[in-house]
Amino acid sequence: MSTSKVQNGDYCDYRSPLSTRYASKEMRYNFSDQNKFSTWRKLWIYLAKAEMELGLAITPEQIAEMEACVNDIDFEAVAKEEKATRHDVMAHVHVFSEQCPLAAPIIHLGATSCYVGDNTDLLTLRQGFDILLPKLAGVIRRLAKFAFENRKLPTLGFTHLQPAQLTTVGKRATLWLQDLLMDERAIRRARNDLRFRGVKGTTGTQASFLQLFNGDDEKVKQLDMLVTRMAGFEKHYAVTGQTYSRKVDIECLNVLSSLGSTVHKICTDIRLLANMKEIEEPFESTQIGSSAMPYKRNPMRSERCCSVARHLMTLVNNVLHTAAVQWMERTLDDSANRRLTLSEAFLSADSILMTLENITEGLVVYPKVIAKHVAQELPFMSTENVIMAMVKAGGDRQVCHEKIRVLSQEAGAQVKQHGLDNDLVERIKKDPYFAPILPQLDDLLDPSSFVGRAPKQVVEFLEEEVYPVLKNYKEVEIGNVELNI
Repeated sequence: MSTSKVQNGDYCDYRSPLSTRYASKEMRYNFSDQNKFSTWRKLWIYLAKAEMELGLAITPEQIAEMEACVNDIDFEAVAKEEKATRHDVMAHVHVFSEQCPLAAPIIHLGATSCYVGDNTDLLTLRQGFDILLPKLAGVIRRLAKFAFENRKLPTLGFTHLQPAQLTTVGKRATLWLQDLLMDERAIRRARNDLRFRGVKGTTGTQASFLQLFNGDDEKVKQLDMLVTRMAGFEKHYAVTGQTYSRKVDIECLNVLSSLGSTVHKICTDIRLLANMKEIEEPFESTQIGSSAMPYKRNPMRSERCCSVARHLMTLVNNVLHTAAVQWMERTLDDSANRRLTLSEAFLSADSILMTLENITEGLVVYPKVIAKHVAQELPFMSTENVIMAMVKAGGDRQVCHEKIRVLSQEAGAQVKQHGLDNDLVERIKKDPYFAPILPQLDDLLDPSSFVGRAPKQVVEFLEEEVYPVLKNYKEVEIGNVELNI
C-alpha cells in the first residue's frame, strides 16, 4: 500500500464487508444514502401533490421546482445542518428548502419525521424483497436441474452422519429444494403483506392534517390513500403510533433469518460431501485453496455462505428486542439499531443467495467416488435381501441369518481393524451354503434396487411443487453469476 493512498484516506475508513466484498450493486444502492434521501424528497412531493389535489394552497410551480431537485442532494450541506440541528430530517428539509425557495413554505407540510423515515423504510424493504426473490428463484431453478439430472444416481444416505439406506444424489437435492420453496413462499408473503405507513401525523392521530383541512375528516382519509397510491402501495396500515409497528420488521427479518438457516444447511451438506470427494463446488483453474498446501480445494464459497448466514440468523434478535421496547407511541432507541439491522439483513441475504447461485450452477459430481463409497457399505445393507433370496431357494431363515451375522462380523473386522475394503460379498461367494443364489447375487447387490422410489419422487416433486413456483419467475433471466471474491 502506498503512502499517498494512506494519506489520502482511501484505506483509512471502515467499510462494511457486505458493501465492499459480498452484496450486489443493486442491493447496496437500495440501502444507499442517495436512494434513501431522494426517496424522502419523492415522498414530500407526493404529499404536496395530494394536498394540492385536495384543495390546499399549493401550486404546480412549487411541485415542479421540487421535482427538478429530487436527486440533486448536497450531502456536505446536509451534514453541516445536521451537526447544528441534531435532527436528520430537519437538516434535509432545510437543504431541500434552500434548493427550492418557491416550494420551501410547503415542504413537509403537516408531516412528522416518520412520514419520510418510516415510509422510505417500507419502500426499501419491499424493493429489497424484489431484489432477493429472483435470485432465490435462480437457485431453485439450478438445483431443480441438478436434481433431475442426478435423480437416478445412488448414493449413501446418512442419518446421524452414519451410513444409512441408499438414496440418490437428486433426491437429496430435493430436500434442499423443499426448504428453499418454503423460504420463497415466506419471503413472497412477507413482501406482499407490507403496507404503507401513510400520512398519520406525530402520534398516528392525523391531528395536524385534520387541522390543515379545517376538520374535514374525509379529505384527511383521501390524503392518506392518495399518497399511499402514489408511493405504489395498495394499502396502508389502518392505525399507527408515530411509527409503523416494529413487528413488521420482525416479520421481514424472520423470513430472512429462516433463509439463512436453509442456506447454512445446504452449504454444510456440500462441505461434508466435498470432504468425502463426492461433490464439489466450482473451482477455477487459477484458484488457490491454501497458501501452504497447494493441493487443497477448499469449499470456500460454501464456507462463506455459512459464515454470512450465521450473521443473518442472529439479526432477528435485534428486531425482536426493538419491538418489545417501543414504549407507548414510540421511543427513539429503535433508530440506530434499525439503521444497522435492516440493511445488514438484506445485504447478507443478497450475498448468500448470489454465492449459492454461483455454487449451484457449477456443482461437480464424482459418480465413481460415490459408487466406491456405496460399495463399501452396501454389502451390509443387502444382507436382508440375501436372506430372503436364500429362503426362497429353500433355506432356513435362522440358519442363514447366523451365517450372514458371522460373515458380517468378519468383514467388519477387516474394515475397522485392518483398514481393508469390505469383503463380505467375497466371503458369501466362497461359502458353499450360498451356492443356490450365487447366479442372482449381482442383481441382489445392484445399488439401484436399494433407492426405493427416489427417482420417481424427484420427478413428481419437481412437477408438482417446483415448476409451478418457477412459472412465477419465467421472465427472470438466469445467467452466470460471477463472484468478484
